[in-house]
Formats: sequence, structure tokens, C-alpha cells
Amino acid sequence: MNPPKLGKAFYYLWGTQTAANAADVLYIMALTVLVLDHTGSLISATLVPLFRSLSQMLSGLLAPLLIVRFRLPRLLLLSQAGQFLFFAALSVYLGMNGSDASLLAVFPLIFAMSFLDGWTVPARNALVPRLTGSRDGLLKANGLLSVSDQVVQFAGWGLSGLVIAWIGTSSTLLVTAVIYGLAALLTLQVREPADRPPHGMDDSTIDARAEGAAPAEVSASGLALLTEGWRIIWRTGSLRALTAIDAIDMLGGSVWVGAFMLAFVQQALGQGEEWWGFINAVYFAGTVGGGLLVIAMVRRIGNRLLPFMLTGMAGYGVLTLLYAVNTAPYAALGLVLIMGPFAELSAVTRRTLVQRSVNSEQLPKVLSAQAALMHLFFCISLLGMAWVAETFGIVKLYLFASVLTCSAVLIGILFARSLKQTEQASQTWHSH
Repeated sequence: MNPPKLGKAFYYLWGTQTAANAADVLYIMALTVLVLDHTGSLISATLVPLFRSLSQMLSGLLAPLLIVRFRLPRLLLLSQAGQFLFFAALSVYLGMNGSDASLLAVFPLIFAMSFLDGWTVPARNALVPRLTGSRDGLLKANGLLSVSDQVVQFAGWGLSGLVIAWIGTSSTLLVTAVIYGLAALLTLQVREPADRPPHGMDDSTIDARAEGAAPAEVSASGLALLTEGWRIIWRTGSLRALTAIDAIDMLGGSVWVGAFMLAFVQQALGQGEEWWGFINAVYFAGTVGGGLLVIAMVRRIGNRLLPFMLTGMAGYGVLTLLYAVNTAPYAALGLVLIMGPFAELSAVTRRTLVQRSVNSEQLPKVLSAQAALMHLFFCISLLGMAWVAETFGIVKLYLFASVLTCSAVLIGILFARSLKQTEQASQTWHSH
């Protein structure tokens, strides 16, 4: 059988998100260096990612009010164009003021950009099913997005420091502004197909099997709009399970933040900072390879998303356990390399299950609610995992992350019936 084909609109969406992600990495690194040089305070520098997470969480909470007013491509364009304008203003301000720039002016601009960025990922993930014509196409699209996300993260964080050292912070900010502008231009080409239902499947089929999902009609109450995504998640068994799994994955996944990895390399493996770089590079290489593997296995995975998701989580949990108790540096490299494909298999199939769990009208609201929750859990996880590491040691931290992943597998097994119903309903997918 021929591999599933994706339309031009999806590739424009893919391009705009890749460009926007690259710009995000560059600007976060540049601003962190700028704030650190300006204040000499590490605490002040950490306010950049903290402001971003808090603003994105607030944006996710308020996104449903915008979703009912704008089509998703228009909402995505509003986000990308707004970020470009705010960032251009920030670049001009920093270029004109240099070391005299006030952080009281910088941080509100960061907050505004992050607020606009907060609905980008929910809008993107809600658009993907509308731009794919089959269940295999959706899985391939999610795999491609995951690969590009990982490549940008890996290459971006590695190269951004070199770029800043080479051309300076101000020039890096100007380059970033150009990339944001490119992302906005590509977004102009993202259009939903008009010749078939937007979700690529019969919404009535999903409505019939959704376990008490909230009605699709829009309530006149603003509070009802803001809480509709949360109510859909709570009343739909498969979404409750997948959201819980995502939250646990966010908690456990924070152990791969640089500070924790560096502490493990130094304390458990007895190596220097260069081995932190090796392990970080190999882990991202494994995740990229895992994304490519998912794309290659699209036909084989088919409608067996649940067993592949559980396999991915279980493999990731076991390998994290082995990594935690291992003391050999080269063995650690091998473990994180193999870990990547399991992590990607779990993440891509899980995202696809979420996209198949509700109809096209409800999906953006559900994804916005999930995004707000994930940003909250990210902030909690950084603090919580730091406490675990300080109290029980870095090895116990990775053991705890393994236990969390195993508990996520258990949730998947307990909710297997609801998740199976999602798979069965998705068999109605067809091209138009």
C-alpha cells in the first residue's frame, strides 16, 4: 500500500510551527543571557521561562473565548503575527537602549508574546486532524511534527549559544524577529479544506460513543465557555485517562531537565560536564529516531494505538529504572538512545488518541484545557522534583520517575475499555 499523503496546507502548518519553535529557542536563550548579563542574578534569569509558563497557562485558560470567535487558521495567524510584532518592538527597544534597557519594559513584552503563544500548540494540534484525510495520515502528521519539534529543540539549544557568541545578543534578536516574520507568512497559507467534514470523520460516531461528553452547542455564559473543555475531559473516560497520563508524563519527564541530568552525571556516573552533553545529545537523537520509526510504522500501528502506547510507556519506564541504577557511562548512553523511540511511540500515539476522542468542534477547547494544565504541572514538577532530588538524592529521583511512568501504564490498563472505544470509533475515518 502507498504511504498516506498529506496536503500542502499541512506542510505549511508544519513549516510555520518549525520556524516558530526555532525562533522561540533563540529568543529564550538570547533573553536569558541578556537578563543574566544585565542583573548578574540567576534568579532574575529564571524569570524568563517562569513568565513564559505562567503566561501560557493563563492563555490556555482563556483560549476557549477566542476559539468560538475565530477559525483555527485565523487564530494561528493572530498568534504568529502578534508575536512577530511584539518581538520586533522588543528588538528595537533593546537595540536602542542596550545596557540601559529596563526589565520593567522587557518582561511585559515577554508576557504578551507568551500569552499569544499559549494557544499556538492547541490550535496546531486541533488543526492537524482537519488537514489529514485518513487515520494513517493523522499518525504520520503527528510523527512529522514530533520529529521536527525534537530536531529544533536539540539543534536550537545547541546552536543558539554559538550564534549568540558569534553575532551578539542584539543581532540574534534581529535574526529571531525575521524567523517570526517567516512563521507568520507561512501561516497565511494554512487553510482548512472545504470539501469534507473538518475532522476527517463522522462526528456523530464519536458523539454516540463519548461517555457523556458535553453538548457541542455554545453556551451564552462566558464561564461555561471557559470550563467546557474541562467538563468534556471530566465526562469522557478516554480523555480523563489520557489527560492523567499526560500530567504524569509531565511530572516524570522533568527529570530530563538539564540541572537534574548534570547532577546525575556527576554524582551517579562520576563524570564531568562533557558527559552531560553526550547524554543529552544521544537522548535527543533517540527521540528523533523514535519519531521517524513511528512514521515508518504508520500502517502497522493502524488502529492499535492503545497497545503501542502502553508498550512505549512500559519500555520507557523500564529503561528509566535501568538508567537510575546504572553507574557505567557508556551503558547510560545506550539506555537513553533506546529510550528515545519508546518515549516517542508513547507520545505520538497518545496525541493521536486525544485527537480522535472528541469531534472537531470540541477538540480545540479540550486541547486548550490540557495545555493550561500541562503548564501548571510543569511549574509544579520543577519544584517538586527539585525537592525529591535534594531530600532523597538524584538516583532516587530517577527511580521515582520510573514509578510514575509505571503508574501511567496502570491508568492506561484501567481505562483500556474507554480507549478501545476511541480506537473502534476511529475506524470510521475515511478520505473524501
